[in-house]
Amino acid sequence: MTNEIMIAGFGGQGVMAIGKTLAEAGMKEGKAVSWLPSYGPEMRGGTANCCVVISEDEIICPIVLEPTELIAMNLPSLLKFEPTVVKGGTIFVNSSIISEKVSRDDVRAIYVPCLDIANELGNAKVANMVMLGAYIEAMGNLGTETIKEMLVHMFTGPKAKLVDLNIEALRRGAACVK
Repeated sequence: MTNEIMIAGFGGQGVMAIGKTLAEAGMKEGKAVSWLPSYGPEMRGGTANCCVVISEDEIICPIVLEPTELIAMNLPSLLKFEPTVVKGGTIFVNSSIISEKVSRDDVRAIYVPCLDIANELGNAKVANMVMLGAYIEAMGNLGTETIKEMLVHMFTGPKAKLVDLNIEALRRGAACVK
């Protein structure tokens, strides 16, 4: 199976981190992966998106024109990319800041209050990990344990204290799907 994922939002929402984490987890699990970032004119506050492909087979093209999944962290991203999702695909919506619903009835929509959960956890910066947890739970294409192992390796030294917070954010995101 091949997952072609579009992840989009404002710069500073952790869009690239979600994509890079998915790609690295796929690689760690022996899958073919690609990660293709795209930035707007500003890093923070401007638009940012990335394409991630995770496949059991060789990847011919890293560009995602018709994603099987869309992760929309803001309204402009939902409006721009919703029409491109394949029929039967899945759209993840950051319902903390997007009040509109997915307009299509031929896709599955999953609403995740990322920022609300992150604020409950005491750190708005983990909103992306909340969304990642929801994605992993809903799609089942990567193991949660792989992501957790990666967090331990990513956050070392003084940042090691962030591992438990990020793991809890993953868990809370996954609970939104169950």
